[in-house]
Amino acid sequence: MFSDTALARRIERGESLNAAGCGESIAVAGGFAAFSGVGSPLTHAIGLGLNGPISAAEFDCLERFYRSRGASINVDFCPLADPSMLKLLGDRAYRIVECNNVLAGPAAGSPDARVRMIHPGEEELWTRIMLEGFFDRTDFSAVELDTGLRLLRLKGAVGWFGIVDGAPVAAAAMNIRDKLALLFADSTLGKFRNRGLHLALIRARLAHAARLGCDLATASTAPGSVSQRNYERAGLRVAYTKLNMQKD
Repeated sequence: MFSDTALARRIERGESLNAAGCGESIAVAGGFAAFSGVGSPLTHAIGLGLNGPISAAEFDCLERFYRSRGASINVDFCPLADPSMLKLLGDRAYRIVECNNVLAGPAAGSPDARVRMIHPGEEELWTRIMLEGFFDRTDFSAVELDTGLRLLRLKGAVGWFGIVDGAPVAAAAMNIRDKLALLFADSTLGKFRNRGLHLALIRARLAHAARLGCDLATASTAPGSVSQRNYERAGLRVAYTKLNMQKD
């Protein structure tokens, strides 16, 4: 698998459709500017510049979309995007606020008795476990709780639990776009880490994706993280590193 523009275009298209499906959105520069509330991590622009140059007028439209909603402007920059995007970001004084490794690989895994898909009515429980695993706390704002529910409402999205002694203690999710399996929202409660649950959740979702006919899987992680290591153990490899660029 070669990490070229065609691969990035496929992955970023799936990610941008997911972002758009979480709230309001506008199509811009080959991707989407998505808004899911001020302060939401789902409020960002993604998939831009992979189909050719971006004009200043298109970027103006993107910025007006966020400013009219009182939100900071967050843009995911893929290194395989057209060079015009990098110039626009520099000319407009955007700053880097986060880096993420985008991994890709075959949809090939194995089921695990410690892992299951969530049942109807468990959406709020899934959201709370996912958030607690991320933030190591149990009090959440309405915006944070809404974030999890929006993810589960994405087209084709399925939530998963990692189980210990019959109780859910880890969470993850997946959906599919054109035979691309998108794995996201991986999280394990603090005292249940280092038991292999995250890797089990990855492999179980990959196996499910293969049964559904997917030929590619993708996920994003913090560079050098335990999450990246587990995805690589499951057969995915870093395809490129994205920068999250912000203008306040």
